[in-house]
Amino acid sequence: MESPTRGIELTPATRPALDSLRFRRPDRLQLRLLPVFLDETVPPEHHVRVLWDLVERLEVSSFTTGLKVCAGEAGRSATDVRLLVALWLYAATQGVGSARELARLCEHHAAYRWLCGGVSVNYHTLSDFRVDHEKALDGLMTEVLALLLERKLVSVHRISQDGLRVRARAGKSSFRREERLQHLLEQAQAQVAGLKAQREAPVSSERNARQVAARERAARERQERVRKALETLEQVKKVKARARNNHRDKPSEPRASTTDSEARVMKMPDGGFRPAYNVQVAADTGSRAIVDVAVTQEGTDKAQSEPMRQRVQERTGGQVKEHLMDGGFVKLEQIQRAEEAGVKVYAPPQQSRQDLDPYRVQETDSPEIAAWRTRMATEEAQTIYKERASTSETVNADLRTYRGLGPFLVRGLRKVRCVVLWSALAYNLLHFGKVLLGD
Repeated sequence: MESPTRGIELTPATRPALDSLRFRRPDRLQLRLLPVFLDETVPPEHHVRVLWDLVERLEVSSFTTGLKVCAGEAGRSATDVRLLVALWLYAATQGVGSARELARLCEHHAAYRWLCGGVSVNYHTLSDFRVDHEKALDGLMTEVLALLLERKLVSVHRISQDGLRVRARAGKSSFRREERLQHLLEQAQAQVAGLKAQREAPVSSERNARQVAARERAARERQERVRKALETLEQVKKVKARARNNHRDKPSEPRASTTDSEARVMKMPDGGFRPAYNVQVAADTGSRAIVDVAVTQEGTDKAQSEPMRQRVQERTGGQVKEHLMDGGFVKLEQIQRAEEAGVKVYAPPQQSRQDLDPYRVQETDSPEIAAWRTRMATEEAQTIYKERASTSETVNADLRTYRGLGPFLVRGLRKVRCVVLWSALAYNLLHFGKVLLGD
């Protein structure tokens, strides 16, 4: 049936008034009882279910260290450590790196609500749990790798290593010289003393007492940060002195951060210099599984290949036979020891100003270094070395883009390493979860 208005232009006189029409309008003040069956809010094939099944099979008792709540005794029950582990692992698979954001998602997102199963969590509990279990996280990383190795899904015969400079939670302007740090420490000590006297004096209300206590706590924390910065400055002085003794360029005056004393100013991928940590990642070239991670304060990678290889072998019980790395890791002493131990190093030789051919064996080269240079000139070695980029760059991009390894929201080497371990665990479990479950 043809519409009566077709072909007729509606003018203001003929257009029906909005109020005269009948609509179904939203009524947000009406009380509604909505029955919810949590298990039906997440599809059966959702990978949050796979993650939970994996966590239930893993040994997580080491995360209970420090808990004193026992069955049959008085006191409030602790939040299940399996739930907290699963929440942070799932958050890492979704690129969530904030405890406050995770707490919000536990209230509003179906997958997180399904994980919680009615258990309430706050961001203080989540934040503390995330960074308080470095040893337990390291053990969990070893356990997952042991499962992968047992099923022959991962091998450490050939590994690829790369370093990522990840922004620290500190501003460049927070780095101060010794004289300025001493002045800031005196100010902080005076502020703490003044607030302590104010707290001990009579106050007019409980609210004022809480405010004074909060200010005093903040002042004590600032005093502690400045004190740690002064301690760090002594370490920085030693590094600068070694650089001066090695006849390098004149080192700049030592400074330390009052925000994160363990962060160091590093050269970033864009060429700029900012406070950061150096995250080392080793991966199996065949499966692209992460076999170890480390966090250092060194701005270069030259001293990182040998310690990483040793940690991989200790963690997995396997033997690394081939080690792929880029030119930033090339240090002849470490290559010498690797070749002596039967490890073939695949890294591009550095071109010197005197010799334009980096593959030519030099008179000062030992037999091991000569073998490395000769090998890298072959087509076979060049083909193997290509696996470094296809492995490490892929893993790095995945960690940065999808696993929450962005600018750190925590401070200090220990806490940063915990964050890196969460990301590495989430990466491995997401890639091999269904296989580990036998699906």
